[in-house]
Amino acid sequence: MISRQMVKMMAGVALLALCGPSKALSSGPCQATGIKIGEVTDNSAIIWARLTRDPQRVGKEAPMPRISYRDLRTGALLDSPKGSRRNLTPAVTYPADSTIETIEGAVPGAPGQIRVLYKMGDVSNWNETGWRAVDPKRDYTCQFKLTNLRPETRYQLRVEARGDAGSSPGQVVEGAFRTAPRRSESARVVFTVSTGQAYPDQDAPGGGFRIYPAILKLDPSFFVHTGDILYYDALAKTAALARWHWARMYSLSTNVEFHRRVASYFIKDDHDTWLNDCWPDMKTPFMGDFTFKQGQAIFLEQVPMGERTWRTFRWGRDLQIWLVEGRDFRSPNTMPDGPGKTIWGNEQKAWFKKTVQESDAAFRILISPTPIVGPDRKNKHDNHSNVDFQHEGKEIRSFIATQKNMYVICGDRHWQYISVDRESGVREYSCGPASDKHAGGWSNDMLRPEHKYLNVVGGFLAGTVERLQGRPTLTFRHYSVDGDILNEDRLTAR
Repeated sequence: MISRQMVKMMAGVALLALCGPSKALSSGPCQATGIKIGEVTDNSAIIWARLTRDPQRVGKEAPMPRISYRDLRTGALLDSPKGSRRNLTPAVTYPADSTIETIEGAVPGAPGQIRVLYKMGDVSNWNETGWRAVDPKRDYTCQFKLTNLRPETRYQLRVEARGDAGSSPGQVVEGAFRTAPRRSESARVVFTVSTGQAYPDQDAPGGGFRIYPAILKLDPSFFVHTGDILYYDALAKTAALARWHWARMYSLSTNVEFHRRVASYFIKDDHDTWLNDCWPDMKTPFMGDFTFKQGQAIFLEQVPMGERTWRTFRWGRDLQIWLVEGRDFRSPNTMPDGPGKTIWGNEQKAWFKKTVQESDAAFRILISPTPIVGPDRKNKHDNHSNVDFQHEGKEIRSFIATQKNMYVICGDRHWQYISVDRESGVREYSCGPASDKHAGGWSNDMLRPEHKYLNVVGGFLAGTVERLQGRPTLTFRHYSVDGDILNEDRLTAR
């Protein structure tokens, strides 16, 4: 077993060898969890950064925490208790001489300051934000909103780190993104969507996910993660362990490289809020000291995000997207269905209908963390395609059906599909999970009348909006994890 002292020594050796993907040796602080670029509009963007003590994550040879559950009758700690564990209280133990800073995938934070430099690709002078201290109470993170940007323009980034005003420079991370076109301009836009990114189901050589280099080959305008960005359930029994989930996921080389080069929009679902099928006032001892409220706050500190998690973005004359919040306002899944039962909440639902009706985009797309159409498994109870939320589901589907050229993209389901609701005619695209290892829960022989395409595989969904022969056209393509086209569906605006 590797000792705590050896882990520290290895980190020190790595620090002497490298502190940054593109810049020279430094004494830190570093940015081993990379940067994230988000909430891009035609004139603004939010840049997320985090300072780390070491230049790289703790390796696979390090130990993992042990999660046990207390038997309420005997008081004994059991690794695999019989029956449901939802009513059992977990206990977290670390192997001898290890802590949360030395377990596999750990990337301890560090105090210091960050600034962002940015410029249009064809100019030489950099704009800069000025130095800001990271927040130790928010996992040593910092977010910068860039404003007064030029529409439909590629920007270069330099995210710099230092200990304080008198310190030597730390690691520099370079990146790039493009802003959205003006709402009056017709422009070709390529976007990609993914879901279900489970750490144990990595598939890239050396760690990480093959979808990310595959997506980069498409040179997308933006990327949407529909939620289940990581899975808290089994191991995040404290807020510190929840943050460890983010550090180990976003220190993977495929993820670091991708997010410094592509603007993203993040949506949360159950597994990256708290636990499977959760709602705000759900009661269970299963998550230990980690609470639903802490999960909400940690999500906001770990991704670039504005004032709220439900929002809409315009990408030129022909595309507008809506990203919705499916956890913060929901009624208990166990509540009887009816007019008072909701996933979205009344305020969000009213906002959605109003902004959709006000939009003059050629294509309008709802991107939902969970299905609106389905079909889904009969043992599921937490989305609008389930009988448990049929009243609100029918309301939303009926509204979308009255809109021209409006479609749904959903995450959450571990398989790819295109479905058309038999009652309303609403068309839904499920992007599928991030890896083949994470695919399942359905089978290819379970073809339903609603299905226009069905494939139980990992991969991602891409949409291309462009003018063909002068007409707005939207082409959806499902891809494999390696970027092979599995299905294509072309739509022309009516």
